[in-house]
Amino acid sequence: MPLISGWGRYPVVESTQITFESDARLEDILTQSSPSTAMIPRGLGRSYGDSSLGERVISTVRMNRFISFEDAKGVLVCEAGVSIAEVIDTFLPQGWFVPVTPGTKYVTVGGAIASDVHGKNHHRSGSFSNHVEWLELAMADGSVVRCSRSERPELFDATCAGYGLTGVILRAAIRLIPAETPYIRQHSIKARNLEEAMAVFEENSTWTYSVAWIDTLSGGRNAGRSVIVLGEHAKRTEMPNYASIRREDGARDASVTRYKLKLKRQLSVPFDFPSFFLNPVTVGAFNYFYYHKSPARGKDEVVDYDTFFYPLDSILNWNRIYGKRGFAQYQLVLPRDGSKEGLHEILRNTSEHGDASFLAVLKLFGKEDPPYLSFAKEGYTLALDFPITRNLFEQLKELDAIVQHYGGRLYLTKDSRMGAEMLRAGYPDLDKFLQVRERADPQKRFASLQSKRLGI
Repeated sequence: MPLISGWGRYPVVESTQITFESDARLEDILTQSSPSTAMIPRGLGRSYGDSSLGERVISTVRMNRFISFEDAKGVLVCEAGVSIAEVIDTFLPQGWFVPVTPGTKYVTVGGAIASDVHGKNHHRSGSFSNHVEWLELAMADGSVVRCSRSERPELFDATCAGYGLTGVILRAAIRLIPAETPYIRQHSIKARNLEEAMAVFEENSTWTYSVAWIDTLSGGRNAGRSVIVLGEHAKRTEMPNYASIRREDGARDASVTRYKLKLKRQLSVPFDFPSFFLNPVTVGAFNYFYYHKSPARGKDEVVDYDTFFYPLDSILNWNRIYGKRGFAQYQLVLPRDGSKEGLHEILRNTSEHGDASFLAVLKLFGKEDPPYLSFAKEGYTLALDFPITRNLFEQLKELDAIVQHYGGRLYLTKDSRMGAEMLRAGYPDLDKFLQVRERADPQKRFASLQSKRLGI
């Protein structure tokens, strides 16, 4: 059997991949398989850990057709295998953008729902599920049902952030948001430490997008020094050069603008870097130069959407930088009241251990989302990348204890090693999810490596 992994390249498992192109073909797969054979849906494989890994995976990538679009309301109906990249490529020229996006556009709509992904605008717009009007789900017995906030609401709340454990998402209706141009007006601000960074977030919470790169190796008075980037969709009137489109009658229509973005050259990491490449010295040097290259008084500029939302998508196979053993992304969220103290403890721990987190991202979350296992809750989230080493998981247990102490939780989409106790402590609605799942799939035909590890 072929080997597969998540984006973190840990763990790696043997798996049989099954594809389908229609509801009828999926029904055959589900009804003709042994009830004891567990399987899990999988999209483009960009979840970091083992939430879409199993001995058998049902790939949705061939279910990638657009079905309808209601231009007056921006409601898109599409199959679950459509990627966010395809949505943007098709509808941004028409003036529409995805309502919520993670840090890569190479994820499927079904995967975005199953992980209830969040973005740089959670404090304003919530997670992806907030913008899903309805979805259609293939159940374990092959039947297809529609669920929404008004129709089978419990199944809807268990399927959003359900990680494929209630069934296979087939189609969904999503509300897109208007975007006059493919550009973002961004403002960068330097913060000398964590307190300043959090103050910048709070003072600028009216901006649609906000995110911070954070230096996890700085200590003392500089602990948590950051560069915060704020963003808004640029309007046509804010663009230095834009041209209106000529109508059929020859007149200019200033309400419609067409832009041609220059195709960017994509770099590629052609081989696995040696395991010693990312260390406190190399990461510390990167952090120093990244922080100091930012102007002290801030910077205003207009950038294209790829630069703002998806900087790492321009580097193919960037996960190879972490070496053959892969990496673990540790993403936590802490409640707003305890975020400052808890984040200081997290940063102190990583600094003392000398852990070289090449990518460290801080964001502000808004109100908690309704789905039972949705990750986001009101407070601050910090995402850290650690190369897999012999002692890493023992050290991450120390971070687990800090997160639990401050009432936080970890993101299942990024997880590859958390224990069942940590899951239950962080997700108070876990039992509600399990009750719905038991009714939807009593034989647990949908199961992942992660769900088995966590005992759910």
